[in-house]
Amino acid sequence: MAGPAFRAAAVRVRVPATSANLGPGFDAFGLALGLYDDVVVRVADSGLHVDIAGEGADTLARDEKHLVVRSLRTAFDLLGGQPRGLEVVCANRIPHGRGLGSSSAAICAGIMAARAVTIGGPAGLDDTALLELATEIEGHPDNVAACLMGGFTVAWTDGGAARAVRMEPAGSLVPVVFVPGVPVLTETARGLLPRTVPHVDAAVNAGRAALLVEALTRRPELLLPATEDRLHQDYRAPAMPESLALVNRLRAEGVPAVVSGAGPTVLALTDEGAADKVSRLAGDGWAANRLALDAAGASVLPLAGGQ
Repeated sequence: MAGPAFRAAAVRVRVPATSANLGPGFDAFGLALGLYDDVVVRVADSGLHVDIAGEGADTLARDEKHLVVRSLRTAFDLLGGQPRGLEVVCANRIPHGRGLGSSSAAICAGIMAARAVTIGGPAGLDDTALLELATEIEGHPDNVAACLMGGFTVAWTDGGAARAVRMEPAGSLVPVVFVPGVPVLTETARGLLPRTVPHVDAAVNAGRAALLVEALTRRPELLLPATEDRLHQDYRAPAMPESLALVNRLRAEGVPAVVSGAGPTVLALTDEGAADKVSRLAGDGWAANRLALDAAGASVLPLAGGQ
């Protein structure tokens, strides 16, 4: 049986950073942010060439171990077979190991690029299959759902299959991320979580997560109570005490703030009038970045321009 045919031209995929959990929405909520990695993939006659600029340029593998390449390979297998060779160029802007979804971005870029460069790829790997594949590689759907779909997403698994719905965040929201200089491994942060939690804490989180859907989409004035969490952030404090201290300091000032994903980045959700002031609240040791919300999610873009 003949394998798939591939496009001769390169394809370019842009993928957004994401913030998962958003306080009470542990392993379910995700928000796409206007900070992007770009990946260009071209089918070559033979071999594998990987070039990396920006984040991770000095540390990431340039062989089959690279996460974009691994994701490409996995998607090509589902699409019917591997190309003879690959050229992969990564322009990375999403910080690594900071809780902003860099691994999910790499996974989504790889599988999107494989689909785009394969003739008939969208028919062989539709959007539902993309989410399921990305979740299988990543291990959980919250970041990959937001990365693929953009906006505000709620993700879950149903019979082992990943599912997600997308909602439009309130237009007045301005995310501010505070990125520390030292990363924290997701495995380290997850390892601090207890196997069980008090029933009262679970009940509080359920109510706050429900409220957060309303606050993020229609009533941002409710974001401070809606972002309260009792399931994961305090348990992770030993791995990132400065992050939890900043969250508490911001919240004491009336700023809705949470640990972004597994941390150690802190995400504040504010508005245009307060964003600049909020950006100055962290002090030394933090890189404060005011970002836009991303509405498009992972996208195939023209090769030229738009950097």
